[in-house]
Amino acid sequence: MAPAPLAGGRLVLVVVVAAACMARWSEGIGVNWGTQLSHPLPASTVVQLLKDNGFDRVKLFDAEDGILAALKGSGIQVMVGIPNDMLADLAAGAKAADDWVATNVSNHVNNGVDIRYVAVGNEPFLETFNGTYLNTTFPAMQSVQAALKKAGLADKVKVTVPLNADVYQSPTGKPSDGDFRADIHGLMLTIVQFLADTGAPFVANNTFDANHDTLVAALRRNGYPNVSIIVGEVGWPTDGDANANSQYARQFNQGFLTHIASGQGTPLRPGPVDAYLFSLIDEDQKSIEPGNFERHWGVFYYDGQPKYPLSLRGGGNGNGNGSTLMPAKGVTYLQRRWCVMKPSASLADQKVGDSVSYACGLADCTSLGYKTSCGGLDAKGNVSYAFNSYYQVNDQDDRACDFKGIATTTTVDPSAGSCRFIIEIAPTANGVAMAATVRVAGVMAAILAAFIHLVVPVF
Repeated sequence: MAPAPLAGGRLVLVVVVAAACMARWSEGIGVNWGTQLSHPLPASTVVQLLKDNGFDRVKLFDAEDGILAALKGSGIQVMVGIPNDMLADLAAGAKAADDWVATNVSNHVNNGVDIRYVAVGNEPFLETFNGTYLNTTFPAMQSVQAALKKAGLADKVKVTVPLNADVYQSPTGKPSDGDFRADIHGLMLTIVQFLADTGAPFVANNTFDANHDTLVAALRRNGYPNVSIIVGEVGWPTDGDANANSQYARQFNQGFLTHIASGQGTPLRPGPVDAYLFSLIDEDQKSIEPGNFERHWGVFYYDGQPKYPLSLRGGGNGNGNGSTLMPAKGVTYLQRRWCVMKPSASLADQKVGDSVSYACGLADCTSLGYKTSCGGLDAKGNVSYAFNSYYQVNDQDDRACDFKGIATTTTVDPSAGSCRFIIEIAPTANGVAMAATVRVAGVMAAILAAFIHLVVPVF
């Protein structure tokens, strides 16, 4: 039985425009490495985690010097991303693209990083963006392509753009009737032709198999029948929603990995498939606008510990075949201390609600809610979870466990059942800077929460 559908579910297909050959299943598998964490693991630790688990390709959402430097000589193929807010500058002229390529591609390629793709923007044609990036995406792609050519890298590094599945559709619901969205049809053909000319990948968010084949049909219908398809992002979250849990995630991910390992492909595109899992590690600072599950896509927890057995080479149970996930090595944690609500404090105290709203505005409370990992806590447990989340984000600073006198620290682990009260990892030098940025953003979030009367669920 397949997991129940999840709103905002994610699967991205990278369409490699290569008429001469089909994609080939390799010994390794790709994975998406997001970095929106308050306390990120050291980049070198994550690279070792990738290597220990046999990931031979990684997709990044930005070009961060520390991460790219850590990938030097790793043998891992890399796709680097450019955020949407940079598209206008890149589209405006050659200098911005030249500078970006020199800093984020040429320097690292020359230093031994195996960069294969540059993803220009991320889902810029989403209808919810109201056309904001329609006029800048393709010019930005052209500028980056020209900069790569000028740098002598155009044959090695290809330009693409990740697109949401809403750029194509089927008027009848049948995959075979797929075509590109009418309002951007001309633009899509321009981009696909550009990708075909340069041998670059086309990225689209999908669900497998039917939606995948809708894309195949759209490409065929418009004169691109021989493109090969790589699944660029596919996964299932483990928390933050009633349908997001480790059981469903393991079932979905193992089923998908077994499916692609079989080499059968899809009805309209039989044959082997290359794939990237979404994602590597949970990210406690991701936007939760699509849903609370957005912070729980990782096959590893925030600290690099596996969430469940998973065989990356297929197979039924993920055990005993040499492919079970390996944990991150050498992780250093903060002290074994937690912040909880004082036993003597009253839930009726106005300070409780205000403090929880403040804590959750600055930290991560997405594991609180109906049928989530901490959904079984009582009211005081919910308060304690919120307090501890804030306390850990702030490196266990004593001032972060006061809340007007209603909180206290403890050395007794308050975790209960499936609900894990975390101890944060010790921040690295880069992590300290990132945490400071997170706190500034969190203050703004807390102020906003005060205006919209944020309420934490399950009280």
